[in-house]
Amino acid sequence: MAPLDPENPVIRLCSEGMRAEVEGRSGDAKTLFEQAWERASDDYEACVAAHYLARHQPTVADELSWNEVCLERADAVADARVAAFYPSLHACLARCHRELGDIEKAGTHFRLAADHLDALPPGSYADWLRYVVAEGLRDTGVLVRSPGEERVADLLAVLCEDRDLRSLALLLPAFLGHTGTAADRQRLVEAAHQLHAGRRLSVPAQGILRDALTALA
Repeated sequence: MAPLDPENPVIRLCSEGMRAEVEGRSGDAKTLFEQAWERASDDYEACVAAHYLARHQPTVADELSWNEVCLERADAVADARVAAFYPSLHACLARCHRELGDIEKAGTHFRLAADHLDALPPGSYADWLRYVVAEGLRDTGVLVRSPGEERVADLLAVLCEDRDLRSLALLLPAFLGHTGTAADRQRLVEAAHQLHAGRRLSVPAQGILRDALTALA
């Protein structure tokens, strides 16, 4: 995603709104985002303003409406400036649809969010959003765990009981971030193999890991 221009008056208003959010001034934040929306002069500026304004709506239906506006404007821009908006935007749309009871639409938007995750720069935010999206895919039935993944879940439970933080740190990110792609599956398999190569698990955990590797093969 292209960096936001701090000299752009709409971006500046949104930055001030985010600062107000951090300081707990929700009313001021909403006012600033509304001003940003009113001053938006093109689809890009309107997309940014709508993205933040959606967070300050009184109902889920209103939040959904503003996120849909944001999506329409992002699609109209259709360049690198908005590429990294899509994962979060589709995740927000999915959450709104789920809260409103439309599980099918929620699942569709979680899948679209997953399809755009690679647009995010690596880091803690990208990891967090990947976990949110993967959980949403499972909760809406779009993604169903394989027998091998179920054994990995069993293994993680044992590692928690063993308080084996090092092993959890290796395996948990690949498990929680699995969105059903071949690349995500490969990351999980590689993490499991690395864990096996370490030969430091308890006997029960090692047995479950062998079962998981067999099922994942």
